[in-house]
Amino acid sequence: MTVRELSPGLWWWSAPHPEWKPEDLEGGEGWEQIVSSYALAADGLVLFDPLVEDWDGLDSLVERHGAPAILVTILWHGRSAPAILERYEGSATWAHEPAADWVAERTPVTKTFNIGDELPGGVEAVHMRRIEEVAYWLPGDSSVVVGDTILGHGDAAVMCPPTWVRRSETIEPARAAVQELLRRRPRRLLLTHGGPTDPAKLEM
Repeated sequence: MTVRELSPGLWWWSAPHPEWKPEDLEGGEGWEQIVSSYALAADGLVLFDPLVEDWDGLDSLVERHGAPAILVTILWHGRSAPAILERYEGSATWAHEPAADWVAERTPVTKTFNIGDELPGGVEAVHMRRIEEVAYWLPGDSSVVVGDTILGHGDAAVMCPPTWVRRSETIEPARAAVQELLRRRPRRLLLTHGGPTDPAKLEM
């Protein structure tokens, strides 16, 4: 697991998801085995959907910046949060309040938030209007961390399949949320399924 610095105070790494199965690719429209995680140093250390395979890189970041706050985008992305909470005293997992019970099925939740609440590192939560998913806007880098609504495939990025919604939902509100994100003119999309991506490569 190589931790790469994207810009001062912002890091990215990737690792194979241990629960991935070939059928999860859904004929090329689903998610790939390699997933991404991000770390931000801004008044402390913030982790986004962290999946840790080799702890040396994260140990180094924690040694420099302190116990992390973990921000989860969507209920399935607790990933290595339980191990991080156990490893680093003072760390915390943050979940979107409407999804907190679902997130708690996969990792302990120590703090919850609603849209508009102040988050660690000055990060802003943006509702993606699909299964209570949130994206995280990083104002200092003009970038946005996205969980499942946008998926990376090679050099391209696409919307998640229309079936990735609850029965009571359609994909259109999520599509509108993505369009609103793009109007912010992000420097890059930090995809947790994929990697750092040029917004111009997003196929709507």
